[in-house]
Amino acid sequence: MINNPLKNTRVEFHILQSFPVTCLNRDDVGAPKTAVVGGSTRARVSSQAWKRPVRMALQDFGVKLAIRSKHVANYVSNACIQLGANEEQAKRCSEVIAASLTKDTLHFFTETEAKAFAAFAQEQEFDVAKIKDKEIQKLAKKVFNPAVDGLDIALFGRMVAQAAELNVEAAASFSHAISTHKVSNEVEFFTALDDLQQDPGAAHMGSLEFNSATYYRYISLDLGQLSQTLAGQNLPEAVEAFTKAIFVAVPAARQTTQSGASPWEYAKVLVRTGQRLQVPFETALKAKDGGFLQPSIAALSTYLADKEKLFGSLFGKVSEYTWGVDTNFSIDDLVAELKQHAEG
Repeated sequence: MINNPLKNTRVEFHILQSFPVTCLNRDDVGAPKTAVVGGSTRARVSSQAWKRPVRMALQDFGVKLAIRSKHVANYVSNACIQLGANEEQAKRCSEVIAASLTKDTLHFFTETEAKAFAAFAQEQEFDVAKIKDKEIQKLAKKVFNPAVDGLDIALFGRMVAQAAELNVEAAASFSHAISTHKVSNEVEFFTALDDLQQDPGAAHMGSLEFNSATYYRYISLDLGQLSQTLAGQNLPEAVEAFTKAIFVAVPAARQTTQSGASPWEYAKVLVRTGQRLQVPFETALKAKDGGFLQPSIAALSTYLADKEKLFGSLFGKVSEYTWGVDTNFSIDDLVAELKQHAEG
């Protein structure tokens, strides 16, 4: 887009969310992930652990997702067979097409692209010798339309090492969620009983680590970048789906044994034109007024207000919304406000 009125406009989500007795994101030994921030150990949930459930949740709000897989050839092969290729033709053509896009790595592609590849192979009479890498890459760039399918590519980005022209800059940025306070992992010892066992005692014993924390989540949505990638199409609808997805999505680890279904408790949402601004929570908070939520709200609000004063004209605030205090301002009300900003 030559004229992009939303250039450099971002929606920033500063979210506080508390979880008791969970292991939302495990490390290589199965323990809850942690990080040292400001000299103290904090609970941590990696950005990837939250991004995937957000991506999957987009489907619940009418978004047709792209496919992220190493098995590009298998997907394209099925599309070729549907267009009349025999199994051998489909296999050979799809392998050549997949090799022009990826070398045994995950590739992010849309169903529209896959069907276009198959149609191109059909035009070449499924003759492998006629299928050239550059032609496949040009075709992928031409037919890519994330406003139809692949909004997740527009949001989370795509890197294609073999064809830089197919790269898509991510519109969304996720920080690692960290606890606003010091956390020590704890160990749960458990036993399991055998229904058919005759002797007394446990049939199995084990242990699982867990923690509990009030997390600070930072998510930035670049409206200008998203508008550019979507070519200005369906932008308000994309903002609605994304906002609702980050509201409902929770990492899936140990949900059956240590259910983590806690919702947002507080959020400060800013629409700004300045540089991105994440709250570091460098000083671990002490519990107050029954827990960590209230001091976290105070620290978050104070930090953002102070930075607004210090940044002056460079802060670029367009609007500010506070969710979680006034019960008359629901997530639907927040979505409605943000959609207006996406209309440009």
